[in-house]
Amino acid sequence: QVQLVESGGGLVQAGGSLRLSCAASGRTFSSNAMGWFRQAPGKEREFVAAISWSGGATSYADSVKGRFTISRDNAKNTLYLQMTSLKPEDTAVYYCAASDRYSSGTSRESWYDYWGQGTQVTVSP
Repeated sequence: QVQLVESGGGLVQAGGSLRLSCAASGRTFSSNAMGWFRQAPGKEREFVAAISWSGGATSYADSVKGRFTISRDNAKNTLYLQMTSLKPEDTAVYYCAASDRYSSGTSRESWYDYWGQGTQVTVSP
């Protein structure tokens, strides 16, 4: 059974930092694209960042570019999201996702086949 388990969320003040982790189990994703999405209260889930199978290519939503960094450790089957200069508008449930079919990262939700349960990030003013 494939599982993606996020951790590292919490409450932080504006300007602070958090590092999210997503541990995969049940299969390896070393040849597959992975990504982070988020959903704020009352809003649709949105793309945050994506990374190719090797980590050599990354992409970001404009709202987080320059503040967030996505990375992966294929030996540990783990995905990361380093978040700095956090803003109240970054408050959301953050989800990691993995593709079964694609090796290049993408912002398209439909390209991802596995999803974690989410971790809450709350940024206070």
